[in-house]
Amino acid sequence: MNTLYYGDNLEILRKYIKEESVDLIYLDPPFNSQRAYNVIFPDKTGKFSTAQIHAFEDTWSWGTESQQAFDEIMKGTYSLELKDMMKAFRQFMDSNNLMAYLTMMAVRLVEMHRALKMTGSLYLHCDPTASHYLKVLLDQIFGIQNFRNEISWKRTSAHSDPNRYGANIDIILFYTKSDAWVWNQQYTEHGEEYLKRFKHRDHDGRLWNDYDLSAKGLSGGGYTYKYKGITSLWRVPLDTMKKLDTEGRLHFTNKGGIRIKRYLDDNKGVGLQSLWDDIPPVNSQAKERLGYPTQKPVALLERIVQASSNEGDVVMDPFCGCGTATVAAEKLGRKWIGIDVTYLAIQLIKKRVIQHFPDAKFEEIGEPKSLEDARALSEKSKFQFESWAVSLIGGQPFKSTGGGDTGIDGFLYFQDFEGNYHRIIIEVKGGGYQPKDVRSLAHVLQREESPMGILI
Repeated sequence: MNTLYYGDNLEILRKYIKEESVDLIYLDPPFNSQRAYNVIFPDKTGKFSTAQIHAFEDTWSWGTESQQAFDEIMKGTYSLELKDMMKAFRQFMDSNNLMAYLTMMAVRLVEMHRALKMTGSLYLHCDPTASHYLKVLLDQIFGIQNFRNEISWKRTSAHSDPNRYGANIDIILFYTKSDAWVWNQQYTEHGEEYLKRFKHRDHDGRLWNDYDLSAKGLSGGGYTYKYKGITSLWRVPLDTMKKLDTEGRLHFTNKGGIRIKRYLDDNKGVGLQSLWDDIPPVNSQAKERLGYPTQKPVALLERIVQASSNEGDVVMDPFCGCGTATVAAEKLGRKWIGIDVTYLAIQLIKKRVIQHFPDAKFEEIGEPKSLEDARALSEKSKFQFESWAVSLIGGQPFKSTGGGDTGIDGFLYFQDFEGNYHRIIIEVKGGGYQPKDVRSLAHVLQREESPMGILI
């Protein structure tokens, strides 16, 4: 069954994902760009400033976790080539943030390689900040011979960067597990100049252009025979010539020549190249915009899913964020696995899938199902615990970007009899609470001019 996993993708890959069980992996991990992102929720009242919630920090720093991962690589059953490469990386860049990023990615990419079927493919979406290091890493894990493409996606029309060229592309690294992979050729439409060549029209309205059937001057030779009074060196044998004539595919010129008709509607287009400049990003006006940081357009993921998987195949996104890969997979009849370490992402994906595909069936693993689960989540992350609690009543989680406790953990909205929207403040208290907590929430309602509050 389609599955959403809440938790660390390394743990989930090792615990739940079987060897050679996945057909396609797309991952869009944090880029090590040292930025903090926020999810933006529109305020229906129009009265309050936009609510923001800290989704994840796109930062990596060397610490206990990255050191343990590095030690695991050096002491574990990983390949000697990977160990030598990681050792060289460490000697070159020491224990800095980039080294932490590469180390944490290395152990996860090894697990993804294990999970892929022999006919499977992996697409790693990144930016130029560390794409060259990631390519070297993937060369070791997947094999240099299994590198297929470095795709450049034009993610914005223009970008203003002082004293350098505008940085307006992302990199997508495409690898396969073997030399026999699933591939469905994708096409883009021809340009206007090409379309102008099809200037003839048949009685049924089909546009066509004619091309030479003579083999004169070709190094590969041809077939000499007489057809309908015309003798020449032809590109096709006599049987093929007769078949083309029967199908109405021959054009007899006024000068006594024979040419072949090629119809515009038979042409699938131009084989897709490694520069993708025809899929716009999710801008502020896009209908699919959720407000989630780094959200990718569905069309981008549909292209990848269509090219490298078939209906019924399993598509996995181990950094699934707002779930664009899962939506594309569901839309195109694939099975899917989504993994994310923030409950906010899991909540967004659930809503998104249910909204677009009401009949979709999926299970969620990692969400608290018992008191013990809830306690464990609270001990692991107070913020994730609050987000989970708020989601139980359909609320939107909130976390101040300015730091400190604002007394607001989430929002709900209701509509009065006159059609106006009002905001409900939600506050979550883990463990015991006292009358002063109710009074405190009342002060928050007064401060925020909200007519209603909920204390969980």
